[in-house]
Amino acid sequence: MPIIESTYKPLFWTKSGFISTVFSGLARKVNGVNQIRERITLPDTDFLDLDWSYANKESEKVIILLHGLEGHAQRPYLTGAAKLFNDNGIDACAVNFRGCSGEPNLLYRSYHSGATEDLDAVIQHIISLKKYKEIYIKGISLGANMALKYAGEERDVPKELKAIIAVSAPCDLKGSCEELLSFKNRAYAIRFLDHLKQKLKPKLQQFPEEISVSDYKSIKSLIDFDHVYTSKAHGFKDAFDYYKRASSLNYLPHIKVPSLLINALNDSFLSSECYPVKEAKQNSNLFLEMPKYGGHVGFIEKGNVYYNEKKALMFVQKYGG
Repeated sequence: MPIIESTYKPLFWTKSGFISTVFSGLARKVNGVNQIRERITLPDTDFLDLDWSYANKESEKVIILLHGLEGHAQRPYLTGAAKLFNDNGIDACAVNFRGCSGEPNLLYRSYHSGATEDLDAVIQHIISLKKYKEIYIKGISLGANMALKYAGEERDVPKELKAIIAVSAPCDLKGSCEELLSFKNRAYAIRFLDHLKQKLKPKLQQFPEEISVSDYKSIKSLIDFDHVYTSKAHGFKDAFDYYKRASSLNYLPHIKVPSLLINALNDSFLSSECYPVKEAKQNSNLFLEMPKYGGHVGFIEKGNVYYNEKKALMFVQKYGG
C-alpha cells in the first residue's frame, strides 16, 4: 500500500518532539469519560482489569485501547480516544495490562510488548458478550507493537475485528531500546526503569525461587531489566531473544486486517527500523503515515482532540461497517 501523506500541521510550540512528548504525557487533561471496571480471569488464572466507557446510545461497535510501557487505562492518550469514540457512537474498552490497574497481578509474569495472548483473551471475552458486531483496536507505543503483532500472527483473525490503529509503535524493539538508552532519552529511561523496578520489588518476596536479591540489584538499565526479568518470566532466552521474537516488524508482511501505523519522524524513541516503508508498500492492509512532527504519542491539536485520535476515528469509519 502506498505511503500515506500526512496532513498533520502542529501548532508552532509543538514542533519540538520533546515538548510534544512531555506535554502530552504530563500536562494533558481529559474530562468527561465515565469508566466502569470489569475484571476478567485469564486462562492461566491471572486477571486483567478492563475500563469500559460507553456511547450515549446502545452500540454494536467497540474499540479496544492498549496503553504503553508502564501506562494504564486512565492515561490521557487513552481517555482522549475513548471520549472521541464514545461521542461518535462507539463503546471503548481500555485495557490495563497485568499489574497496571493499581493492583499487583497474581503470577510472576506480567506484561510485555508481544503478549498477544492477553489481547486475544480480551477479544474473545468481548465476542462472548454477543453484543458487538465490529471490534477495532487502537494501540499506543508498546500497545501499538502488540496490536500489529497480533494482526500478523498465524491465527484466524476474528471476523468481528475490522481495523487496527497503531501510534508511535516501536516496531523494532532492539532498535527502540537502543534509542531509549541514548543520552538524549536518559530522563525517560530512568523514569521507566524506576517504575518497572518498583513493580518488580514485591515479587522478590512472592517468588524467591524465580528471582534473587542479587539479580534485582544487577538491574541498572532497561536492557538489564529485560535480561533479568522480562525475558526469563515470559519464556525468552534473554533480552535479545525477546526483542527479536516480540517485535511487530517480523509480522507486518502478514497483517490481514486494515491497519494504520502513525509514527512521527521526530519521535526520539524510535529507530530507523520503526518506519517500515518496504513492508507497507508490499502489504495492501498496512497503511504507514510518517508525520514530520508529533514526538512520541504527541500529535497535539487545538480543542484537546489530538491528530492521531481524529485519524483513528476516520480510519475506523472507513473500514468499519
